[in-house]
Amino acid sequence: MTKYKVILADDHQLIRAGLRSLIEDMDHYQVVAEALDGERAIALVELHRPDLLLLDITMPRLDGIQALPGIKAMSPQTRVLIVSMYEGGDFVMQALRAGADGYMLKDAAAVELALAMHAVLAGRTYLSPSVSAAVVAQALSPPLGGDSRPAPLQRIEGDLPLTPRQIEILQRVVRGHSMKEVAFELGLSVKTVEAHRAQIMERLGIRNLPQLVLYAVRHGLVSPEQR
Repeated sequence: MTKYKVILADDHQLIRAGLRSLIEDMDHYQVVAEALDGERAIALVELHRPDLLLLDITMPRLDGIQALPGIKAMSPQTRVLIVSMYEGGDFVMQALRAGADGYMLKDAAAVELALAMHAVLAGRTYLSPSVSAAVVAQALSPPLGGDSRPAPLQRIEGDLPLTPRQIEILQRVVRGHSMKEVAFELGLSVKTVEAHRAQIMERLGIRNLPQLVLYAVRHGLVSPEQR
């Protein structure tokens, strides 16, 4: 049976041991190496060309965000899931801009780790629910030193290449709702919501959640009062 190759990069041995234990209990995954700093993570990615890298942010010698461009340049096919204690929008946006494919928190439940790994390996961007909310807040915040009042938004839904149902789903997704929450609120199945989300991103030519958030903000689909 073919297994996905996984590398763990975190400077805390207990964290790595916990992640290794959880992953080894899953089918289809094999931890092939561990790193305790960013430089070692880059070297191990070059050596093993893993399918997935679980990467911490705060590490000695080279932190995770600094290491990301080198990792992606070295092995573009390697999917990178940030596993961090930081849930602020600044950290999330920096990681995603540097090339991360997902971002989850260290206090997440074990089942979320499996969901996040599956999502990023399937080519999707995964964000923990609370992290999604932080990204929305970041996108809606006024720039430093600028007018504290948000710029007025014009709703132009009629010009969007989306159905009314897809607009409803888009609005909920960018506010940080999980797929299960959206499905419950709209009376749909989770699979239907996931299919709609995939169609939304395909129609808009968008590949990750931060871009989707910015698109929704620019088109007046979410407002500062809805953070």
